[in-house]
Amino acid sequence: MSRVFHPNVFTALLVAAILVFIAVAVTVPVETVLVVEDIETDERYLTEPVSDESTVGLEYTHSVEKSRVYDEYRVDDQTLVNTRMEFESYGWGLPTGVDVTTADGMFVYEPSEPIAQLHSLSVSPGRTAGHTLIIDDHRYDLVTATNASNVCIHVEQRSLIERIL
Repeated sequence: MSRVFHPNVFTALLVAAILVFIAVAVTVPVETVLVVEDIETDERYLTEPVSDESTVGLEYTHSVEKSRVYDEYRVDDQTLVNTRMEFESYGWGLPTGVDVTTADGMFVYEPSEPIAQLHSLSVSPGRTAGHTLIIDDHRYDLVTATNASNVCIHVEQRSLIERIL
């Protein structure tokens, strides 16, 4: 008995396989990225790969004290976990009444529990403050990159198709 080739079955299987591939490419996350985007327009200024335990830092000059401040976050899934603060002097918005240590002329606040856990961080990069974003030791001039626009910083999962586009 001879085998009969059925082109309609082959075509249907091929179409099904392509549809499954497209569904996977569109929906399954393959990469975690830190995104810096404009709060008003959603324009993306930076999209950088990160992983769980990546370190994200925000360094700037305090507006009143004119001293260095550094906030450190750890990436935990799609959350930014504020784990450490460094500052040269006490001023508005800086922690008081908490246990700090000193290192290299800085006050260091590094509690055993997270300072904050955020799904997004709003920042107004300022020319005087000179905001710098640090992702795993790579420094980005946030003022220049955003033209001093208000931004939202968050972590998201990207699918294969989003990575390609």
